[in-house]
Amino acid sequence: MASKRFFKLAAKAFPAQALLDFVKTNIVMVVAMAAALITVCIVPVDRAYLDYFDLKTLTCLFCVLAVVCALKNIRFFYILAQKIVTCFRNARMCILVLVYITFIGSMLIANDMALLTFLPLGYFVLGTTGKTKYMAFTFIMQNIAANLGGMLTPFGNPQNLYLYTKFHISTGEFMSIMSIPFALSVLLITVCCLLFVKSEPLQVREENTYLPKGKTILYLVLFVLAIAIVFRGIPYWIGLIVIPAVLVFADRKALKMVDYPLLLTFVFFFIFSGNMARIGVVRQLFSHLMEQSTMLFSTICCQFISNVPSAILLSQFTENYRDLLIGVNIGGVGSLIASLASLITFREYTQHAPGKTKSYLLLFSAFNFGFLIVLIGAMLLLKLWIG
Repeated sequence: MASKRFFKLAAKAFPAQALLDFVKTNIVMVVAMAAALITVCIVPVDRAYLDYFDLKTLTCLFCVLAVVCALKNIRFFYILAQKIVTCFRNARMCILVLVYITFIGSMLIANDMALLTFLPLGYFVLGTTGKTKYMAFTFIMQNIAANLGGMLTPFGNPQNLYLYTKFHISTGEFMSIMSIPFALSVLLITVCCLLFVKSEPLQVREENTYLPKGKTILYLVLFVLAIAIVFRGIPYWIGLIVIPAVLVFADRKALKMVDYPLLLTFVFFFIFSGNMARIGVVRQLFSHLMEQSTMLFSTICCQFISNVPSAILLSQFTENYRDLLIGVNIGGVGSLIASLASLITFREYTQHAPGKTKSYLLLFSAFNFGFLIVLIGAMLLLKLWIG
């Protein structure tokens, strides 16, 4: 009787549909949790677990996400993007600008937030101008731009922030490592937009919007503080105190909007990768594969377990952070699960075009694997040329 009562109470507290929706929305976190729990069964919990967690990475990620959410709530990025887009009056230039905005946005506010901010703008522009035939292509290019644009800065992609912190890479060295694949990505994206979008005239509907001056200045100051923490200019614990304290009074909603499942995903993968590194057979296998070709193996690994967990896991088996950094960044394109950002784009597209899932996946795969092959080939040739 007691057990039946427990299950009834549990069913009321956690409705099946709500639980299913949560799992669908946060599938990467759920998989990470399952992977962590499996390894816990192999490696019992002990004091060594405390060394798994990179508190600075988690703090930096939280601070950046919180401030970006606050800026998003005053429609800062949307208004900025809209002002730029309304300057152009043909489909090709408009789509190119939308993609470039996402590209630049990923460098400043991380790839996931760039997509959540600018994909709706893409839908708004194409929907109101009758150019929905370009929607799948635009979403795919925005997705690729978010994944590859974020590679240039330490805070552009979550895996960058982790590797930048773990290996104590200087900012100059980080950007020099990623400059060539970044430049090649810009070229490829530009060529695709010029080739696959016609120069058709269009009219973009303008909205009367404004930014609250006080909050805009305050949030931009907090954003500078968050970036200073990422670049090691300020101790991370200061941001952990100041940013939440200010947002509690200025915008509590922003703190609620932070992608906590992403933070938990990091926590679970810290446990998973830490335990995997302590399993002898796994350590020998991964160390051998990473010695053969760190860049190639890390890129392939991303196609199956995504780029963030690949970075956390594989960083336990190599000190060659240069090739690892390139591998987990270009590895963000390819399969649908190569990056969490790709799943966000897929979810957003299917909400607007539910009957076109198959055609979207075919187009997505064609462009993403095309980019992946060109980028891998170019970086391997460059590596051979340099010697």
